[in-house]
Amino acid sequence: MIGPVGVGVEGIRKIIPHRYPILLLDRVLAVTPGESLVAVKAVTCTEPCYEGIGDDAGPGAYDYPWPLLLESWAQAAALLALWESPNPDVLAGDVVLAGGMRNVRFHQPVRPGQVIEHRVRLVRKVGENAVMEGESLVGSVVVQDMGTMIETTRPIGALA
Repeated sequence: MIGPVGVGVEGIRKIIPHRYPILLLDRVLAVTPGESLVAVKAVTCTEPCYEGIGDDAGPGAYDYPWPLLLESWAQAAALLALWESPNPDVLAGDVVLAGGMRNVRFHQPVRPGQVIEHRVRLVRKVGENAVMEGESLVGSVVVQDMGTMIETTRPIGALA
């Protein structure tokens, strides 16, 4: 297990192929390979999703978009899936694909200045398919629940 020092962006980029502007994780705080992972994303007012918001926009205009919150959690799940066999090159080797999600619930908005903590747990693995579950928190408040998500790993050549 990796302790409180964790792995930063440079380490994350050695495991998954995501890059700016869609790399939505900042640090891995803890990981037990094949079991669980905790990663964080700091939301700032300079996120690309906030471009073009006018001066007269209300506070709701700065709610972090739910699809990006979901993608950020899914990237943490991909990290767990690829931890022991990293592939930062999406054009070669095996890639992680999201299959389906069930019982996803969003509870409250996330805004700039807040840090999201994603918790991912591996429920079971069958061949190249993995069932993940978890949640996202801001402080002690759950902002998103992931009932289950199916991920699969496939050779890039099989996707052509």
